[in-house]
Amino acid sequence: MFVDKAKIYVKGGDGGDGLVAFRREKYVPEGGPAGGDGGKGGDVIFRVDEGLRTLMDFRYQRHFKAQRGEKGRNKSQHGANAENMIVRVPPGTVVIDDDSQEVIADLTRHGQQIVVARGGRGGRGNIRFATPSNPAPELAEHGEEGQERWVVLELKVMADVGLVGFPSVGKSTLLSVVSAAKPKIGAYHFTTITPNLGVVEVGDGRSFVMADLPGLIEGAHEGVGLGHEFLRHVERTRLIVHVVDMAGSEGRDPFDDWQKINDELRQYNADLEKRPQIVAANKMDMPEAAEYLERFREEVAKVRGDLEIMPISSLTRQGIQELLYRVSDLLDQIPEAPAIEEVTELAERKIFKLDKTEDESFTIRRENETFVVESVKIERMMKRMQLNSHDAILKLARTLRHMGVDEELRKRGAKDGTLVRIGDFEFEFVEGSSYYY
Repeated sequence: MFVDKAKIYVKGGDGGDGLVAFRREKYVPEGGPAGGDGGKGGDVIFRVDEGLRTLMDFRYQRHFKAQRGEKGRNKSQHGANAENMIVRVPPGTVVIDDDSQEVIADLTRHGQQIVVARGGRGGRGNIRFATPSNPAPELAEHGEEGQERWVVLELKVMADVGLVGFPSVGKSTLLSVVSAAKPKIGAYHFTTITPNLGVVEVGDGRSFVMADLPGLIEGAHEGVGLGHEFLRHVERTRLIVHVVDMAGSEGRDPFDDWQKINDELRQYNADLEKRPQIVAANKMDMPEAAEYLERFREEVAKVRGDLEIMPISSLTRQGIQELLYRVSDLLDQIPEAPAIEEVTELAERKIFKLDKTEDESFTIRRENETFVVESVKIERMMKRMQLNSHDAILKLARTLRHMGVDEELRKRGAKDGTLVRIGDFEFEFVEGSSYYY
C-alpha cells in the first residue's frame, strides 16, 4: 500500500527534576546542599532514510514521544540526558506544522535530519540556589516540559522523470517496457491509483528514475479524480514526459487532452508550466495515429513551437530507445536540484528562540470570594518550582511582591484569610506578612 500523507503527534521528552539533598558525611559538618540538576529530555528527530519509499509506517504508529531526562542525584550529581528519538522518513518528505500550516522542513537528501520537537531542560537542584544569605536552600525545580505538536507529513516522490497524462494513455505500459517495474495494467480508467517508480537503464551507462503518476483528468487541481492527491509528486520531477494517446482511441482529441493536462499542472503550481517537457505520442501502431499526429503538430506549433514531440508505441516498442536517449540528454542539462525551491533546515531558520524581556503583566479577577491571578511569568515559575518547601513559598511570595500583585490585591479588597488562586495552586492572603499560607 502506498501512503503519501500522514498526520502524527510528536513530543519531546520532559526534563528531569532537580533534587533537594545535603551532604551528610562523617567529619564534614554543615556539608551544605548537594542536590544535582535533572537531565535534558530527548529530542524527536526526523532523519531521511533512502531505503523507505512510503509513509506506511505512520499509518500504524501516530504518536512519538521521546524519553524524559533522569532526576538529579545526591552528591551534586546531574541526572543523565535522555537519548534522542530518531524517526526515519523517506526522501521527499515535507514536514508541516498542523496548527500554523508552516513548512518546518523539506527533507530530500539521505541522512538529512531535523529536530521537530525539542526536549525540555532539566530542573535545577538546590546546589544552584545556594547564596551567602541562604547557604542551605531547600529549593529545586521541576524539569521543563518538552515541546509537543501535531505535524502533517507529505511525501513527494523523488524521481527524475514524471509520466503524466489522461487515464489509459499507456503510462504504466511505458514504464513496464523501459524498467523492471511491474505496475498494474488494465483497460479501464484509474488502473494506477498509486505512483510507481522504476529505474531506467538507457543502455549507454546512463540511468534515471521514472515515476508513473496516476492519471489526471479535468478539474484535478480542485480534487476531481485522483489528481488532487498526486499532483504534488510532479513537483519533484526534473522533466515531464507527457504521454498522449495519439490514436484518440477513446474518442478524445489528442491536442485537447494535452491542453487540459497542462492547464491542470499550471493551476496546481504555476512553476510546473516552465518545467522541461517532452510529448510522448503513444499508440503510433494504430492506423489513425499518423493522421492525428500531423494535426497535433500543427496545433501545438501555434501554442508552443519549441515543444518536442516524439512518436512511440509501447506495444511494438517503436521509438522507445530514441525517447530514452533524448530524456537522458535533457537530464544531463537540467540541474540536479528540484526546480521547486526547498525550505532550509529548521536550525538555520531559528524557529526556537526566547524572548529577551519577560512579560511581567498580570490580571486579577474575582470568582465569588476568591481572587484569581493570571500571569504567564508566575504560572511558568510555579510549574517549574517544587512548591513543597518553605524556601519555595518564600521565593514565590517575593516574586508576587516584586511584581506588584500584593498591592493590587489590597486595592481590590483582599484581607487576611482571603483566598487567592494562581493556576491550580490556592492559598490564603496574609496582610503585612512576607509570605502566604
